[in-house]
Amino acid sequence: MNKRRRLFRTMVSLGAVIAVSTGLVSAQSGQATPDGGALGASWTATHDGPRTYPQVHIDWDVPITMSDGTVLKGNVYRPADAAGVPTAEQTPTIVNLTPYTKLVGNLADSAQSIPILSDLLVEALKGFDLSAFGLGGLTETTRVLPAGLGRVFGVDRKLVQSGYTQVVVDVRGTGFSQGMWQVFGEREQQDGAEVVEWAARQPWSTGAVGMNGVSYSAINQLHTAERKPAALKAIFPVVPGSDLLRDIAATGGGVGIGFLPVWLMAVNGTKLVPDVQSMLNGGFDWKWLADRAADPLTFFNYLLAALTIPSIAEVPDYLLNLLQDDSLIRTAWLGHPERIEIPTFVYGGWHDIFTYSSPRAFQAVNVPAGQKKLIMGDTYHLTSGSGLGLPGGPPRLDVLQRAWFDKWLKGIDNGIDSYADVTVWQQGGGWTSTTEFPRPGMDYRRMYLNPAVSGTARSVHDGSLTAEPGGAARLTVAPGLTGVCSRDSATGTAGLTAILDVCAKDDRINETNGLTFTSAPVTEPTQISGPIAVHLNTVLDSTDGYWAVTVNDVAPDGRSTVWTSGQLQASLRKINEAKSTRSPNGDYTDPYPILTLADRLPLVPGEPTVIDVGLPATDGILKPGHRLRIDVYALNFPRGLPLRPLLNESELRPQHLELDPNRPSWVNIPISGNPGW
Repeated sequence: MNKRRRLFRTMVSLGAVIAVSTGLVSAQSGQATPDGGALGASWTATHDGPRTYPQVHIDWDVPITMSDGTVLKGNVYRPADAAGVPTAEQTPTIVNLTPYTKLVGNLADSAQSIPILSDLLVEALKGFDLSAFGLGGLTETTRVLPAGLGRVFGVDRKLVQSGYTQVVVDVRGTGFSQGMWQVFGEREQQDGAEVVEWAARQPWSTGAVGMNGVSYSAINQLHTAERKPAALKAIFPVVPGSDLLRDIAATGGGVGIGFLPVWLMAVNGTKLVPDVQSMLNGGFDWKWLADRAADPLTFFNYLLAALTIPSIAEVPDYLLNLLQDDSLIRTAWLGHPERIEIPTFVYGGWHDIFTYSSPRAFQAVNVPAGQKKLIMGDTYHLTSGSGLGLPGGPPRLDVLQRAWFDKWLKGIDNGIDSYADVTVWQQGGGWTSTTEFPRPGMDYRRMYLNPAVSGTARSVHDGSLTAEPGGAARLTVAPGLTGVCSRDSATGTAGLTAILDVCAKDDRINETNGLTFTSAPVTEPTQISGPIAVHLNTVLDSTDGYWAVTVNDVAPDGRSTVWTSGQLQASLRKINEAKSTRSPNGDYTDPYPILTLADRLPLVPGEPTVIDVGLPATDGILKPGHRLRIDVYALNFPRGLPLRPLLNESELRPQHLELDPNRPSWVNIPISGNPGW
């Protein structure tokens, strides 16, 4: 058995050398492919091949004491022999900090470890497809398991059995850990660095630590890496956020009502599940119980106040802190990925709740080329990774994770550093590889919102998108609820409403309650890559209002597919110039609203007011015959809902877009090619 294992290792090593050579030649010649070519095949073969250690040993609920005395609990998964005895060999360590209780990760691990059955399920899900029945979104959800998301979210036994120790720790105030849940607070971020250093000191550790995990665990990776614990050598964040107020808590000033209540209920509910085993053996943690009794519903007071307090004068102090730029919670929620100086592999999705942050974090990480990678899929939060591992797409997440840690924690020259720095699902096209994001060669240009009828949409007003301003007109749009059936709804609910293709993959239902502005068909393939800004000249009949904008690809058959979207509370329109970017012509490309009550600018009813709405960066290609469309709405429920005082001020009155050639409205869009406009 040992001879066969050594022979397999030798063959894999030889194959890796050949694959690395082939991959490097491919990369140097500019022919890098999303699937990684021979390199990608070798990473998959290495991950799925025979395992160095036959079993996994688990130490349950290991106490980890923080510097303030709070005890966190972690499960430690170690490689073991056939009898289940953990190896005496020191191994690199992977840390995952989770608020969803490590029990969930263990259940996911157990389900994926059932011999034969789990492999059969994965193969069956690869071929599962209900697109013909209008349920393509459901299909995409089922493909997260074949994409390796479960192993990155929970525990990858294959990774452990290849010679790693995995430590899964309940964030303070969640799971079985003591303390109050801080929701990414300063103390929680310090915990991350302390857990990394604790793991590095253990006798089973080589002292080299990596971090992995999805969503909350991905954000914790960025926060920990920013603190630069010496033992942390590499991270693999899947759908991370970095600017949490703008990502989800108050995107454009609107409360993320489609996601936050359900998410808060899930974390607060699971943190109340007691450690039954400790109750049975007499070791129950009474400090844990006291902490839960003191704070059973963390952060719900913020949410309830935001949705129920009728006036700004009555806003409680704790909510005011969230709406103050230099408060402790705001500074904790604003990441600094530019401080990260270790290899970082980011996976994000174009329609994820953290789409705004994922590419920005990748761009900011301060390491040389080859030490940071970005993959952006055509995915929502709950469908992260869907499509990976299928022909033509990038390797699975668990495969990439293994290759990344093998390189940076074990020093194995497997060629992962030569994999394309940026791999994206180009909307309107498919998987592509490039050297940077946004793509090189993009030029920003204005396209004007023109009242002239395009004849392409059924909307409140079917306008045109043109290279020159059109005539004068006042267009009126009222707040409505058609956004419940939209791609923005799917994004805001983490992908739940994406199950229905008629809502998530075609915006025509939502457009019946919006203003649409559509270009002429492009005459040649036209790429769009980067952040987008929309400049609106508006008039309101009240002292506040709410604007939402989408950028769409319109197919010859009329299907309107949203690529990216933005929203902004009208009174919170003041821009932080130092954090904003502009194109050479001076127009915004990425306006950065301040979003504080101190900087609020109430409107004067009836007077023109300029609103600059930033949209998260995107990447797509308009094929010949396709059109570009800008949609404008007066509400974006459930993606965002104004704070109750601002909602009251708006009175949900109809809003006006004042189209005037002397004060035009436009979109500043990054394109390459000659669309013929």
